[in-house]
Amino acid sequence: MGRLLFAAVGAFALADGFTFAIGSPVASQDFQAKAAAFVFRTEGCAMPAASQIGGTAEGLVKGARRSMPLNIIAMSKPGVYAVYQSWPAEGDWVVTLKGTCATATAGAIVPIGPKGFLRESSKFLTRPATGPEVDAALHALSQGRRK
Repeated sequence: MGRLLFAAVGAFALADGFTFAIGSPVASQDFQAKAAAFVFRTEGCAMPAASQIGGTAEGLVKGARRSMPLNIIAMSKPGVYAVYQSWPAEGDWVVTLKGTCATATAGAIVPIGPKGFLRESSKFLTRPATGPEVDAALHALSQGRRK
């Protein structure tokens, strides 16, 4: 099923150029990703192994804004990466991804819920996320938890 999710998201992403597709750790079909929070793949990049990838975990903990570097590990298949949780369980968190492939850029905001990443609330961009977009995603996540 994970492979199907990557394929479905990937087909949509190719229409828009370079982007990311996210999935559960089993979607990578790589044992190394077993303990990851989620995995992602670059889409629309002719040379995925040459992509430059980065990101942060952005959170609200007891009303204070926090930012932490991500632990992103390249998997055995070029263009597939695992994100391991480096942020605390306390608070509301979103993961921001950013990447380049040649001259193309991509970004994503992936909200993290109590049971893991929230695919349906994730946003995929043709550029890195802006501060106000990250703040809005955190606000929506914290409001959703209060309901």
